[in-house]
Amino acid sequence: MKSVKFLLAALAVVIGFSASAQDFSDDKLYGKWGTTVEEREANILASNYLKEALDAKDFKRATQYFQQLLNSCPEASQQTFARGVTLYKNKAQRARSVEERRTFIDSILYIYDQRVVYFGNHQKNGKDYILDMKARDMMRLCTTNRPLLRAGLKDAVDAAIESGRINLDIVASYYKYLCEDYEYDDEVTSEIILSEYERLSPLFAEISAEDEQFKEVFETSFGTSGAASCENLETLFSAKLAADPDNEALLAQAVALMSRAQCSSDFFFASTEKYYTINPSSETALFLAQGFQNRGENDKALKYLREALAVETDPAKKEPLYAKIGLIEVTNHNYSAAAEAARELRGINPQNGYSFFILGQCYASSRCPEDKIGGVSVYWAAYDAMAQAATLLKDEPEVQKAAQQLMSAYRAAFPPQETCFFAELKENERYTIPCGFAAGQTTVIRYR
Repeated sequence: MKSVKFLLAALAVVIGFSASAQDFSDDKLYGKWGTTVEEREANILASNYLKEALDAKDFKRATQYFQQLLNSCPEASQQTFARGVTLYKNKAQRARSVEERRTFIDSILYIYDQRVVYFGNHQKNGKDYILDMKARDMMRLCTTNRPLLRAGLKDAVDAAIESGRINLDIVASYYKYLCEDYEYDDEVTSEIILSEYERLSPLFAEISAEDEQFKEVFETSFGTSGAASCENLETLFSAKLAADPDNEALLAQAVALMSRAQCSSDFFFASTEKYYTINPSSETALFLAQGFQNRGENDKALKYLREALAVETDPAKKEPLYAKIGLIEVTNHNYSAAAEAARELRGINPQNGYSFFILGQCYASSRCPEDKIGGVSVYWAAYDAMAQAATLLKDEPEVQKAAQQLMSAYRAAFPPQETCFFAELKENERYTIPCGFAAGQTTVIRYR
C-alpha cells in the first residue's frame, strides 16, 4: 500500500513539475483556463487531478477539483462536464438517503445544462449530442418523476430535429412515455398526443431495417393510447387526406390506426376501401372485414375476405382469412360454408385452434337421426373439437373461455346412460359419427 501511495505522489510531482515548466502566457492556447498564468496553471493541474481522483474513486477530492473548474473556467474543456457527470453518478450510487440521491441527480442534470450553455454550439458534440446523453441518463435516473423525464426527452428530440441528427430510439421512448402518461397526467392532453404524432411520424417515413423496431414502438404507443380514439383519428387524417387523397403511405397509416381502434365510421370505410383499391392485400381485406363485421354488415365483410383469398398465394396469409370467413359464417348460421373454411384452415395449419372452434359449432348444429339415440351423438364430436380449441387457443383467453363454455353445454347434451343402453352403446367405446357435419369423425361414447 505504501508503494502505491508513493507512486501516486511521485506521479503528482511529475505532473506538477511538467505543468510548472510550461509557458501558459499564450492566450490563444491557454486563455480559456484563466486570466493569469497562475490561474491557468492551477486549473490545468486541477483538471489532471480531477481525472486522477476519479480513477482512484476519491470522490471527495474529485468534488473539490470539479467545483474549482466549474467556477473558474467552465468553457475550458468538455471533459470537465463529462467527468462531473461521472463524479455525481458515483455519488448517487453511494447516496445514504432518497433525498441525498435526488440532490445528486439534480446535480447531474445541472451539469448537462451547463455543458449546453458553454458547448451547445460545438460542431460535433453540441446541444443535440449533450441533450441526447442527458435524456438517456434521465431514463435510468428519473423514472419516478415523469413530467421531468418527458421534458428531458422532448428537449433531446427537439435538439435532434433542429440539428438533423436524429436517434429514433429516443423519439420512440419520448412518445411512449407521453402516451403512457395520457391516462394519468392531466397535463398530457389528446391534443398534445395528436400534435406530437403528426410532428414526429414523418421521422419514421424512410428508415433502416434496424430502426423498424422503434417505428413499431412509436405506432403502437399511439394506437394503444386513449387519445387514439376514432374521433381523434378522423380529425387527424381527414384534413391530410383531403389535401392529398391518393397518398398511399398516408392512407396505409390511417387504415392501420383506425382499424386498431376498431373504427366504424363512414370515413374509415371510405379511406380503407380507397386504400384497398390502390393496394389490394389480405391485410387490408381483414381491416375491411373487421370493420364491416363490427357494423353487422357480414356480407360485405365476406366479400372482401373472399376477394383476398382468391388472389392470395401465401398459405400463412390465407390462414387468418379462412379463420375470419369461418367465424362470420358461423355467425350467419351458414354452417356448411363455415365447416368448409375450417377444414381448409386445418389443412394449412393443423394446430390452428380456430379450425376446431368453428368445426365444433358446426358439428353441434346438425342432428344425426341414424345414431339411434336422438341424433345427439354429434355432441361427442363437438365436445372433442372444442376441447382441442380450448387447448390450442390458450394465448387468446376470451376465445378459450368461449370454447370452455361451449364444452359445458355440449357435455350437458350427452345422452343418458339408459338411452345408450337400449342402443347397445357402451361407455368409453370408440364410435364413428354416421351423419351430419361430423360424419366420419371417430369419438368416444360418453354418458351425461
